[in-house]
Amino acid sequence: QVQLVESGGGLVQAGGSLRLSCAASGRTFSSYVMGWFRQAPGKARELVAGVTRSGGSYYTDSVKGRFTISRDNAKNTVYLQMNSLKPEDTAVYYCAGDLAAVIRTTGSWDYWGQGTQVTVSS
Repeated sequence: QVQLVESGGGLVQAGGSLRLSCAASGRTFSSYVMGWFRQAPGKARELVAGVTRSGGSYYTDSVKGRFTISRDNAKNTVYLQMNSLKPEDTAVYYCAGDLAAVIRTTGSWDYWGQGTQVTVSS
């Protein structure tokens, strides 16, 4: 079965940057839509960014212009570059994969990582 492992989270000051990485197991990585979700304490999980098999992307309104999602199929890895970070970006970030034909904004994706904490200080 597919396993996803996130890394790159940490503590950063407002206005700073972080890059998250997600390493996937298996030989079928290129068959999946990939994305990043986040969840803050007491709040609902939301899709932050998604990328299709061919490189098309989706971003939630609050991160447009600041975050960039990308994938390297040869390395079985998806990235989330986060710039101009704000305190409201603080959350656990989860890597996810989906066999759907399009990027679904709901949380019913097929595979999930364990999550990595991102904390943005004021």
